[in-house]
Amino acid sequence: MNEDRLTKLEMLAAEQEKTIEELSAELTRQWKETERLQTKLDRLTERFLALEEQTAPDVPVTKPPHW
Repeated sequence: MNEDRLTKLEMLAAEQEKTIEELSAELTRQWKETERLQTKLDRLTERFLALEEQTAPDVPVTKPPHW
């Protein structure tokens, strides 16, 4: 009976180890994807701000009509 119980515990430990490895691999993959997307977002933000600056009309500095 003890040997059967020990075998079950070893199987459970092996399954948990496999699950942990799979979760770790997935977490690593998602972290890389997050970093890639953050880099892309940063570049798009820079481009958007540059385009916005180029297209923004220059507002002349004038006195209001009531002066």
